[in-house]
Amino acid sequence: MSTASARIDEKRPFLPYGRQTIEADDIECVVAALGGDYLTTGPTVAAFEEAFAAATGAEHAVACNSGTAALHLAVLALELSASDVAIVPTLTFLATANVVRMCGAEVVFADVDADTGLMTPALLREALTRVPAGMTAHVAMPVHLNGRICDMRALAEIAAEADIVLIEDACHALGAVDAGATRHSAMACFSTHPVKVIATGEGGITTTASAEFANRMRVLRSHGMLRDAGAFVNPELGLDGGTPNLWYYEMQEIGWNYRLPDPLCALGISQLKKLERFHARRRDIARLYDRLLAPLAPNIRPVPHADAVHGYHLYAVLMDFPALGLTRRQTMEKLRQNGVGTQVHYLPVHHQPYYQRRYGDIHLPGSDAYYARCLSIPFFPAMSDDDVEHVALSLANLS
Repeated sequence: MSTASARIDEKRPFLPYGRQTIEADDIECVVAALGGDYLTTGPTVAAFEEAFAAATGAEHAVACNSGTAALHLAVLALELSASDVAIVPTLTFLATANVVRMCGAEVVFADVDADTGLMTPALLREALTRVPAGMTAHVAMPVHLNGRICDMRALAEIAAEADIVLIEDACHALGAVDAGATRHSAMACFSTHPVKVIATGEGGITTTASAEFANRMRVLRSHGMLRDAGAFVNPELGLDGGTPNLWYYEMQEIGWNYRLPDPLCALGISQLKKLERFHARRRDIARLYDRLLAPLAPNIRPVPHADAVHGYHLYAVLMDFPALGLTRRQTMEKLRQNGVGTQVHYLPVHHQPYYQRRYGDIHLPGSDAYYARCLSIPFFPAMSDDDVEHVALSLANLS
């Protein structure tokens, strides 16, 4: 790519930062499901869960209607109380912290590495020192930002020392080696939102090696409705001479309607068959970006990912906006004029007004440094090499 003489083609289609890849066979699977006997809570849900578990190497997989629901169900499975604390890296989507508060527990925000955006073992240790007196750290929730896997082995060693549970926010990580196998965690949570590696429109799934956690999440995703006769609190209502009444269920605790409909599970099954292809294409695009953007350093450089275990959900760059003579808003607008969509992942959650009111001002310099420079650029399997070159050229022409 010659940046000196190259020109931008203003007629090319707009490139968003992410986009689903839905093909004819995906549509056929959804149409077939729509013609079946079940639109929800049918056999396709279990089939999707089985396929997802196989794809990730998990013992159990529990499908639900969003990545947020997947995280919420995982935290609910731990039965947190108001005296419990969850360690959450501040560089994440709102849901990672919000589900903790939805369970009545408190959040202690961990800082992240200024270049990768990940919670490191040292930063987990530091966050544990800030757990308020009289409260107990119960869980830590490492986030595999952009798809790069945190050092789970080292985090698990610290978790064992501190007697806390790890829940992986793996919403960006599907396709990475061992992502979802929960070798170093209790549960891992995924999203199948359209910009993720596979799509079901909206959707989420939690994997675990624990049958107890899986069963509890399945009950809680459907209003807390329990149909296990052996667990009935009121057998005089639920049983007829020792035989369960067919209509009977018990709600022993509050649950939610987090079910994922059968047609969307059918789409998920079809998409999972393409996971390896999608992931490989994302990896190839990342390598092409790496090569094309190398001459733009240090003002524009990729978030480090070389030789790392990675799900390749987002391709993010770190930009020295003052050196470019542009604000981030001006940069995004200029790129958009060239047909290049961008996004910011993420504003550190501890800066959100809700959490500022609850926990006051917190100084987490790594997250602020990452946030000040990050920008996610177009990255999805349907991009051609020419599309990638166009994005790189647009970035080169900023200065």
